Amino acid sequence: MTSRQGGGIVETRSVTFSPGTVLTASGACAALPELTVAFETYGTLNAAGDNAILVCHALTGNAHAAGLASPDPRSLGWWDPMIGPGRPLDTDRYCVIASNFLGGCYGTTGPTSLNPRTGTRYGMTFPAYSVRDMVHVQKALLDHLGVTSLVAVIGGSLGGMQVLEWPLCYPAMVRSIIPIATAAQHSAWCIGLNDLTRQAIMMDPAWKNGAYDPSAQPTAGLSLARQIAMVTYRSDISFDRRFRRDVAAAGPDGREQLFEVERYLRYQGEKLVARFDANTYLYITRAMDAHDVAAGRGTLDEVLGSIRVPSLNIGISSDILYPAHEQRAIAAALPRPVYREIDSPDGHDAFLIAYDQLGPFVHGFLKEIP
Repeated sequence: MTSRQGGGIVETRSVTFSPGTVLTASGACAALPELTVAFETYGTLNAAGDNAILVCHALTGNAHAAGLASPDPRSLGWWDPMIGPGRPLDTDRYCVIASNFLGGCYGTTGPTSLNPRTGTRYGMTFPAYSVRDMVHVQKALLDHLGVTSLVAVIGGSLGGMQVLEWPLCYPAMVRSIIPIATAAQHSAWCIGLNDLTRQAIMMDPAWKNGAYDPSAQPTAGLSLARQIAMVTYRSDISFDRRFRRDVAAAGPDGREQLFEVERYLRYQGEKLVARFDANTYLYITRAMDAHDVAAGRGTLDEVLGSIRVPSLNIGISSDILYPAHEQRAIAAALPRPVYREIDSPDGHDAFLIAYDQLGPFVHGFLKEIP
C-alpha cells in the first residue's frame, strides 16, 4: 500500500463496507444501508503491517492531510509540514494514514450522502453518532488495509478526542498516542460555544429544518457559525497583533466602516460555506459535545489511568478553547505521559501553525517508540 499521485495531487481513495460489517458503539452504522470511508495513505505499509501512524482530523478537516511536497498548490494538505520524507511523520519510515471520519462531507458517508433506499440525501435523517463511533469506523478501515498495529495515533482538537478513544477501544493495537489541544470530556465552555454556532445555522430560514436543497444551503447561518468559531480558534493577542483597529473600508461620512477583523471573519465564513455542509456541521458538533471517554467505563481518572501506552500530550499556551491546564490535567491522569506546551499567541490554531515547535516534540517522542 503506497501513496499514489496523479498530476501531482495525492489521490483520495475510498472503500465501501456492507451493512453489518462495521459495528459502532451507538449502533449508527447498523442503520446505514452501506458505509463508504474516504482515506489517503502516505508511505509504504510493511509486510508485518505494524509501521502505521493514524492521523485524525478536526471539525471541518478531511482525509487530505498532505500533498507530499508537490509543487502543485492544489495538492496542499492541512498538515503538510508534518508529513513526508524526513518530516516528523516520516514517510520513509512510517505508513501514515488519514481518513475522513464517519459523518463527514468529504467522501465518507454522512448527511450529504445519498441514501440508497430513498435516492435522496440523508440530511437530518442521518443517525446520530459519537466520537467513539468514528474510531470503530477507522478500525474497520485499518483492518481492510492490512494494518496490524499502530506506532501512534495523533490528532488535534476533535482529532485528539479520537486519539484518546483509540487505546480504550483497541488497546492491543495502539503503541502510543499523541493528543493535542483536546478534551477527555467536552467542557461546558465548549458545549456552550458549539450551541451558539448551531443556533446560527438553525435560525437561518434557508435551513428549513435541514431539508434545504444542496444548491441553496443556509449560507448566512453557516457563515456566522464559522465566524463565531474562528474567534475561539485564535486569541486576543493574535487578533490585536494582526488587525489592531485597522479599518478595511469606510463610507464618506466615516459611519459605515468595516474593520479589518470584521472583513477577515466574513472571509473565513464565506470560505467554509463554499466547502462544507450545514447539517454536517450540526452533527459533528453534537458528537463533540457528547464526547466523554469515561462514559460507560468508570470515573475519568480510572479510565485515563487504564491507558498504559506512552503518551505525548501537547497543550498551547494561548488556547482559550482547550486550555493548557486541561491538557496538563489529562497528562497527569495518564500512567506514562510526556507533556509539552506550544508557546504561541495564535491560540487553538497553533497546532496548525507552530510547526517549528510541534514538529520537534513529535519527532523526539516517536524516536522512542519501537
